Amino acid sequence: MNYKVVETFVSINGEGKKSGELAVFIRLAGCNLRCSYCDTMWANEADVSFKPMSKEEIYDYIKGTGVENITLTGGEPLIQDGIGELIDFLMEDEDLCIEVETNGSVAIENFRKDHGKRLSFTMDYKGASSQMEDSMLMDNFDTLTEYDTVKFVVGSEQDLFKAKEIIDNFHLTETCNLFFSPIYGDINPEVIVEFMKANKMNRVRLQIQLHKIIWSPEERGV
Repeated sequence: MNYKVVETFVSINGEGKKSGELAVFIRLAGCNLRCSYCDTMWANEADVSFKPMSKEEIYDYIKGTGVENITLTGGEPLIQDGIGELIDFLMEDEDLCIEVETNGSVAIENFRKDHGKRLSFTMDYKGASSQMEDSMLMDNFDTLTEYDTVKFVVGSEQDLFKAKEIIDNFHLTETCNLFFSPIYGDINPEVIVEFMKANKMNRVRLQIQLHKIIWSPEERGV
């Protein structure tokens, strides 16, 4: 089986619990959502150019970089045919830690199995600003573990209030890692900080996308 790989590169993790650490990025083609602020829409187009790669070729590329943190991203990687097989194959190497970035609309429990802490899911919750909130799969919140991360992508105070409601209802501060991620150019991070202070939001972190500070926000392969 070959996977539709649109981009491979080594950089730092720009966000999440391993922010600032080196990672190998494997970007897969295609997505089932069309978020208003998507910064990788090019990877989601039906006619996007991709390199067919087998799981062995992907693994060989990863090992050739010498980097142990792997990020499977997209698009939406969990809709790629055979993605579970790829995850299982990569997890056979005990030196590798796999992070799957997912948009919150696909069931993650189908892929977790018994891989333990070396496999983690970074799951978005896309609020009203995304125009995709109705696609969020709420059952995912019942399956999260301490190794996983929820990234609330926020562009307004409405998004912040909805995020707090979900955090409280699902007791997420006791379950997983939590981040507020501002939509670039839509909301001042100060607004998020003031919201966190006003609502005594312990165990929640504000993240700024490092790759959009270090490089141009439009830069690919970083």
